[in-house]
Amino acid sequence: MRARGRLLRILGVGFGLAVIIGNTIGAGILRTPGEVAYHLPTTWLFLGVWVVGGLYALLGAISIAELGTMLPKSGGQYVYAQHTFGDYVGFVVGWSDWISTCGTSAAISVVIAEYLGVLFPQLAARTVVVALVVVVFFAVLQWRGVRWGSRVQNVTSLLKALAFIALVVACFVLGGKGGTPAPTSEATAPASESLFLAITLALQAVIYTYDGWTGVIYFSEEVKEPARDIPRSMFGGVLAIIAIYLLVNLALLYVLPISAFAGANLAVGSAATAIFGQYGDTVIRALTILSMLSAINACQLMASRVIFAMSRDGLVSRRIVKVNEGGTPTLALLAGTVIAVLFIFGGSFENSRQIFERIISVLAIFFVVSYAVSFAAVFVLRRREPERERPYRAWGYPVTTAISLVGSVAFLGSSVVKDILDAATWKAFLNSTSFYSIVLLAASYPAYRGLKRLSDK
Repeated sequence: MRARGRLLRILGVGFGLAVIIGNTIGAGILRTPGEVAYHLPTTWLFLGVWVVGGLYALLGAISIAELGTMLPKSGGQYVYAQHTFGDYVGFVVGWSDWISTCGTSAAISVVIAEYLGVLFPQLAARTVVVALVVVVFFAVLQWRGVRWGSRVQNVTSLLKALAFIALVVACFVLGGKGGTPAPTSEATAPASESLFLAITLALQAVIYTYDGWTGVIYFSEEVKEPARDIPRSMFGGVLAIIAIYLLVNLALLYVLPISAFAGANLAVGSAATAIFGQYGDTVIRALTILSMLSAINACQLMASRVIFAMSRDGLVSRRIVKVNEGGTPTLALLAGTVIAVLFIFGGSFENSRQIFERIISVLAIFFVVSYAVSFAAVFVLRRREPERERPYRAWGYPVTTAISLVGSVAFLGSSVVKDILDAATWKAFLNSTSFYSIVLLAASYPAYRGLKRLSDK
């Protein structure tokens, strides 16, 4: 058994790209275009928000790459929050990240199980069992060591990227032959929405879809050459995601008029049906399953690093820092797997499923809080630790970092405003995602004090 708390420095740029692509590209790009087109049913606005969302991710990468090379420790944005603002802020960022990532693993496994049930009817009545098998299977693979986890990530992410490229090519090659005209008309925007509100809602959906581009920083101390590999992975990963997302949306517009998929729950599925006819549903479900495999592997890898880092800093039980010979933080992986399993079981009951979905939606707000904290950390550490070695310095600082910080704060503010506008009464607002997020933040301090007291014993 390796010494407790030691991870293996064996990962390279290939893994960095794979974990970013695998963690980011998933079911979101299959669904979100329909939501964006509903709010912005004009081609240039529709494409414009995807470009803006990509630029936001790229500007964010410029700043977070500085933190990743300056503080090359595994654990994601928790590391920067704890180092800069102390244990409590670190706890809020780390705990919300860990729980939401575990919950995402559960949600992904359920989607895989449900889609497999459609493709193979004999599995339709075994959704919970199949979801559990998926989660445990990837945990077992990762238990053997980080080399196994990284190889699975590399292969599944490559297959995902190739599958999306193949779909885009099919759209452009076969789209003109399917009898569906190229977009020559525009849909009608919802009459109740102003242009500002429509752009805000569309941007929210797009930014959520881009989330995941920080994947490599969860493994900073396991990357062979952090000063070189972290920036290359982040910039290469973000640019690849932007390219794939724009190509998918261009392919959609080539196959269908924007009015044909505006508001569609699965916009890419509409395009697949237009191209492949009765086989379109099978194609899109297979693509979704393939996309989810790399995502669930990435989520489980990342979740184990977050709770490992918190354990190392004494914010949760210090026993969780145990690492095996293969470089896997085994107890951290076990803890994350148990939480994912509980989410799956809880989600199998109707009322519990609603609670599960509410928890995920509330914690999703905190990912933007984490970004805001990280961008603020760049400013604080530049002033507080000016002599600290920075192998990579954020290009365009302070302007680029300020834009990212303001964008994150504006995103949070717009989410609250949206919930207020959607709620007809204050009572309705008290049942909104924003209100529950505020309650969760208020409850985090006593939870932090309690867990820290237990970890010190």
